[in-house]
Amino acid sequence: MFKEMDGALGVTYPKGFRACGVRAGLKKSGKLDMAMIAADCRCAAAGTFTQNAVAAAPVWVSKEILADGHAQAMIVNSGCANACTGEQGMKDARRMAEAAGAALSCPAGDVVVASTGVIGALLDMEKIEGGIEMCRQALSDDGSESASRAILTTDTVTKSAAGEAEIGGKTVRFGVIAKGSGMIRPNMATMLCFLTTDAAIAPALLNEALHQAVSYSFNMISVDGDMSTNDMCVALASGLAGNPEIMEKGADYDAFYEALLHLCREMAKKIAADGEGATKFITIRVTGAETFADAKQVGMSVARSPLAKTAFFGEDPNWGRVVAAVGYSEAPMVPEKTRVAFGGIPVYAAGLPVPFDEAAMKKVMKAHDIEVDIDMGLGSEEATVWTCDFSYDYVKINGEYHT
Repeated sequence: MFKEMDGALGVTYPKGFRACGVRAGLKKSGKLDMAMIAADCRCAAAGTFTQNAVAAAPVWVSKEILADGHAQAMIVNSGCANACTGEQGMKDARRMAEAAGAALSCPAGDVVVASTGVIGALLDMEKIEGGIEMCRQALSDDGSESASRAILTTDTVTKSAAGEAEIGGKTVRFGVIAKGSGMIRPNMATMLCFLTTDAAIAPALLNEALHQAVSYSFNMISVDGDMSTNDMCVALASGLAGNPEIMEKGADYDAFYEALLHLCREMAKKIAADGEGATKFITIRVTGAETFADAKQVGMSVARSPLAKTAFFGEDPNWGRVVAAVGYSEAPMVPEKTRVAFGGIPVYAAGLPVPFDEAAMKKVMKAHDIEVDIDMGLGSEEATVWTCDFSYDYVKINGEYHT
């Protein structure tokens, strides 16, 4: 069973990992803007990446680096996405890996590269290389919190977690940091996420576990329906916990996967709750669908509906907008079999509105956390999607983002 620890421990909680965040001068604000996560040894490694055809240079470079299932470090910058930057962007991403590898005395081919920020600008490589040297000096066993701050863009809070599980008779530790607030939609979701563990696990199984965990966590959130160019979720496993290496499916693999899934879901929920300008965190549970894909499609249709999201911001129980989104989701729907409830209060059933107590509903809509239950009445499959509302501030943040 997975046991949560102090989230601030983050990626340095597992054995063999150090991290840091520094100010390289990439952000005009002067905030932390470069992070490094480094392992004491070469690790099993895996990653998932954006499906956007306009993927950023660090995405392509990191895919190459992780192709052999191993890595030892991750170097990350915020403030500049290094996306839509052509061949120079690719050269700069590779140069980041080379500089970080030289600083850590490990091959450039073992350094994952990530960037986030404004699209279309070239990296200031003088500042990047200066930041890498600062990172080398700042790496520490308690540097996860500064690393989590250094990767933020429009986020209002850091996102990290840590925990442990018994695997193969050993205590195995897990840690994670993530960022994400806007340009959030599934098919990787839109964020950066870095996971560490001291589990011993074969790279192929780590890759399978990560992809499955992402499918049921980060690919189940949406803030605004926009897919980024820079998404990635990368996991490193040092093997220093001393558990027998997980080489096949079984009880040890299941325990490992459950821990990974737990952390991914925690980060996914934190990202959805911290959506740009968000004032509400909305959980959409779809049950009674014919397939999981149908249930997810229904949930995502509601999560991406501007009308439904603005209604939640206005604390208006406008269930008609939710039902309409279910109806146009293109998943099988029979209105007479569909039931919808807000905060446990039925609002729609048998194709008709359900009268409800307005005082009780007002309390539901005023809360920060709102639960929407949709029963399709067609089968036994279900899915849970997490999202947030749309506020005035979402438009303000994104209207002013480039400047």
